[in-house]
Amino acid sequence: MRQVGRTLTMADAETCRVLICDRDAKWSEPVHEILQEAGIRIVQTPYREPNANAYAERFVRSIKEECLNRIIPLGQRHFRKAVHEYVAHYHLERNHQGIGNALIAGVPATRAGAIRRRPRLGGLLNYYERAA
Repeated sequence: MRQVGRTLTMADAETCRVLICDRDAKWSEPVHEILQEAGIRIVQTPYREPNANAYAERFVRSIKEECLNRIIPLGQRHFRKAVHEYVAHYHLERNHQGIGNALIAGVPATRAGAIRRRPRLGGLLNYYERAA
């Protein structure tokens, strides 16, 4: 388990600040110590809340179906770039039904102007917006 902890802390240490995990026994005290030494704060899901993990699982399913299952990463750098692009698309450009088809952090679309397409990942992901 120590190797898993080291592997987790080596991946994007500057951008990973919080790890959300369930209360499974695999997240033991030694693993918590390794992650906390790396400066990663651990947030555990509440007791007896089966739906608390649903948000993380939905994101994992989305990134796999919309991005990772459609590309063949040509190395670690390519993989990280694809994940980074998808996360930016997910937060800034993708509508979410759970919040009334709104964007998580992006600017709401305007109602006037010609429609313009903004591709990401070579056209794998697309965002359509009105030109100003």
